[in-house]
Amino acid sequence: MKNAKTAALLLAMVCGAVLAAPVKAADEAGMPRLTSEEASHFADLALKCIQREYPNKLDHVLNTAADVEGPRKLHPAFYGCFDWHSTVHGHWMLVRLLRRFPDLKEAARIRAALNQNLSKENLQAEADYFSRPLSQSFERTYGWAWALKLSAELRTWEDPDARKWYANMEPLANVIVARLTDFLPKQTYPIRTGVHPNTAFGLAFAWDYAQATGNDPFERLIAERSRDYYGKDADYPAAWEPGGEDFLSPGLEEADLMRRVLQPAAFAEWFHKFLPRMEASGKSPLLQPAIVGDRSDPKLVHLDGLNLSRAWCMEGIASALPPSDPARRVLREAAARHARAALPHIASGNYMGEHWLATFAVYMLTSAASGEASEKSARATQ
Repeated sequence: MKNAKTAALLLAMVCGAVLAAPVKAADEAGMPRLTSEEASHFADLALKCIQREYPNKLDHVLNTAADVEGPRKLHPAFYGCFDWHSTVHGHWMLVRLLRRFPDLKEAARIRAALNQNLSKENLQAEADYFSRPLSQSFERTYGWAWALKLSAELRTWEDPDARKWYANMEPLANVIVARLTDFLPKQTYPIRTGVHPNTAFGLAFAWDYAQATGNDPFERLIAERSRDYYGKDADYPAAWEPGGEDFLSPGLEEADLMRRVLQPAAFAEWFHKFLPRMEASGKSPLLQPAIVGDRSDPKLVHLDGLNLSRAWCMEGIASALPPSDPARRVLREAAARHARAALPHIASGNYMGEHWLATFAVYMLTSAASGEASEKSARATQ
């Protein structure tokens, strides 16, 4: 208990600039949990940007001069937060916070914003955008993954508004599922980057959607392609991470996907071939938080996101290993280090980080707190 209290005090001191209430350590490793005060802080960041149209970074192919339009015209639901994928996951974050904290003081503002943005007409327009010429790779696969995550969050929430928003999301989710179903058999090789096109990240969230909606054919396809892409990987070069603008860890995202699609014993065997000697590699660069040199730089600030996504991956991987596996402790302690390194900088005062980092923080904090890291059982055929 002494170690846990020390970790709690340290977290409160380190994270006090961002988190409004004292952080309570959940375990000896010191991984923090989210309080309603902190949830309000993060909700406010998203509410400031999901309906803020500019500045905006469009990913938009001009087929003719008539295609020159502003963000809100092109994307009536997801025009804010600087880019399409960030506003999608900003909506996911607001849904999750409202679901976890129904008495949140921002609850009425959140519902009003979601009602306005996630209307049937707006989301049909978002789905129709994918039928434009040369749109095949629009937001593939990062934005697709977050759209499916938003849909899955709504699907699993027993709330009248959530049911309405989920129904409104269905055309867009169906388009993305169809795109992935068509694309994955043609994608011969996985994309192992630490930024948006990372295949493992996209498949992990697509798997969660398939399980949440009971889409067994989609789940089987994801499991099959995951094993094809990564099943034989071994001796991952962890020293090569991080890349200078990563917000995802290629190695840990891969492992976080494989713990979903493999049965526990098979995953443990695979993991120790993929990252051998993990229990003895506490000084590995993969387990040390990344250093951010300039949080006003839109690429360098990615590394704050990397620390958060590494933390949720390590928590998920640890949850899937046997209780006696010494790598569990190494991973969970490293996850806590990464959380402590990133949480003070969610609200840095610079829009380049503030328009998206809160989502990563909320996913890290709530997936660990709820047991989400281990609640999805692997049902794929081995």
